[in-house]
Amino acid sequence: MLDVLSNGRLIAGFVVGWGPEYYSYNINPTQARERFLEAHDLIVRAWTEPGPFQFHGKYTRLRYVNPWPRPIQTPHPPIWIPGAGSYETMDWVAAKRYAYMGIPYFHFDVFRQNMEYFREACRRQGYEADPEQIGYPVAVYLAESDGEARKELEPHLRYFIDKLLRGLVIGPPGYTSARSAVKIFGALDRFMANVRRWEDLVGGQYLFAGRPETVREQLLEAVGTLGCGNLLCLFQLGSMPGSLARRNMALFASEILPALRREFGGASAAVAEASAEPTR
Repeated sequence: MLDVLSNGRLIAGFVVGWGPEYYSYNINPTQARERFLEAHDLIVRAWTEPGPFQFHGKYTRLRYVNPWPRPIQTPHPPIWIPGAGSYETMDWVAAKRYAYMGIPYFHFDVFRQNMEYFREACRRQGYEADPEQIGYPVAVYLAESDGEARKELEPHLRYFIDKLLRGLVIGPPGYTSARSAVKIFGALDRFMANVRRWEDLVGGQYLFAGRPETVREQLLEAVGTLGCGNLLCLFQLGSMPGSLARRNMALFASEILPALRREFGGASAAVAEASAEPTR
């Protein structure tokens, strides 16, 4: 329905889910990937195969699947997969030739290492990753000066870190492979929730905050380093009021977006414009 209503503009994000969700919904975490893959197969089949048909999975059994309306995009809407760095996820996304999106709130080096692995996973599948297959989500906040940006953003950022990131990294046993668990938990000291000083948050590029000139150069360098074709900007965090979020987006549109267009072309600019909305 969303694809039809938007005239074929839907981008679908498929997620395995965070560890705490398996506690919340009383789901066996060792089934996480199996359930995800089965659900993926059902959705893609519903998008691409005229019904009615039966679906007999291990976890989902449907005697009559007849979705309507069908998506406008063929063979189906683009699929983006977000991940915190699980090897299995990146290998699977590369094999499917989907787009891989990092998870926000990590040190920039974590993104860089994950994207390097993803590119290598694509090479093992016999192709070079397209920039459109790589997404970089990051918080951005603009103000008249670097000091003003900190003064306006820091209280709302601290609320977000202390209240809304709490417990997010809980990993139930079996949720991911031992190999990936070692990798992900080894990066937890570079997760935003464990970083207290503003200087470390800005220095580690957990977010980009400051006057437009500062942020512009930092973003151009980061996007160029990662080689990503999708820049996903978060313009509102935590308790930030709508007035600050709207001003932030307006400054981004006037001061940052033209530079992205010049450097990376229309496609990158279009993605940045499409993501220019508050997140809650």
